[in-house]
Amino acid sequence: MPTQTLQQALHIVGIALHTHNGEAFDTIPQHWQRFGSEQVLSRIPNKLSDDVYAVYTRFENSPLRPDSRYTLIIGAAVTSTDAMPEGMSSVTIPPSLRKTYPVEPATPQQVGATWLQLWQEPGLQSTAVADFERFTPDGRIEISIGVA
Repeated sequence: MPTQTLQQALHIVGIALHTHNGEAFDTIPQHWQRFGSEQVLSRIPNKLSDDVYAVYTRFENSPLRPDSRYTLIIGAAVTSTDAMPEGMSSVTIPPSLRKTYPVEPATPQQVGATWLQLWQEPGLQSTAVADFERFTPDGRIEISIGVA
């Protein structure tokens, strides 16, 4: 995949989950269910769009290790975090060099399988600052990894 540059920081507001790769296939689907059942997207003020971001951040060690603990925030990009609703968290994705990988459109169930493939890619090293998935209302899905 060619690299791209994220020119401006993205500020994401949403709900947070602290988890690790060893339990992620159990905890992350439950977190997505919470995101939907609590209608989180509709409660986020100052949204830039209806794109949904799932941001992996605050890594305690290498994102590729099975015991890597991290925070997952599912939410939306916003113009300001000033009016963040109670119970929500925020993360800033800094301007960065990134590799972006498409996932088959309208198939969220393929996201986990795509991550498993990416972890096998020779030489791929995440900066472990903020990797994310972006889901657009028209069904497009992409995974974006910060690279050095």
